[in-house]
Amino acid sequence: MAGEPRIALFIDGANLYATSKQLGFDMDYRRLLKEFQGRGNLIRAFYFTTLIESEEYTSIRPLVDWLDYNGYRVITKAAKEFTDATGRRRVKGNMDIELAIEMLELAPHLDHIYLFSGDGDFRPLVEAVQRKGVKVSVVSTINTSPPMVADDLRRQCDEFVELASLMQKVGRDPAERAARAPGQGNPGLERRYGIRQGDEPPEG
Repeated sequence: MAGEPRIALFIDGANLYATSKQLGFDMDYRRLLKEFQGRGNLIRAFYFTTLIESEEYTSIRPLVDWLDYNGYRVITKAAKEFTDATGRRRVKGNMDIELAIEMLELAPHLDHIYLFSGDGDFRPLVEAVQRKGVKVSVVSTINTSPPMVADDLRRQCDEFVELASLMQKVGRDPAERAARAPGQGNPGLERRYGIRQGDEPPEG
């Protein structure tokens, strides 16, 4: 490990999910971790997401549990539900502050940060981390209309990584999914997140 850059991943879960969907592929979080473990000394892989506090079970819960047991540091926060002026049910919540705190605290121990988000609100954070001498790469896409990454964030970062170029390395393999016999594992988890049978966290 000596001489290898110390790296960390900061994944804005909702943003990455939306971006991969716009590109038409499913993220395989096992392959994602393996890909970046090969790029240096991976210190942390953070995954940030909100959970709807009024629901005992949400579709993202199996992913959150799996990530927790398989090499990721998961940071969650309860989203707030409210009814808007038109009477429509809305959900409000983001993880910007939590992500910023973790990144600023860990930055002195890192050489390179990969931010998986296209949210322009992170531009000042990227600038602050750069002032600490850390290289920042933003992973998102410009191959959609409109692009999923804010222009000012793309300009601020040291390197822009096009998510579409990583598709073959971190995407769920459709052939592998199709090859599995019906009824094996959890098709919903496999399809959305690359979680296979036997990967689920232990009971309790």
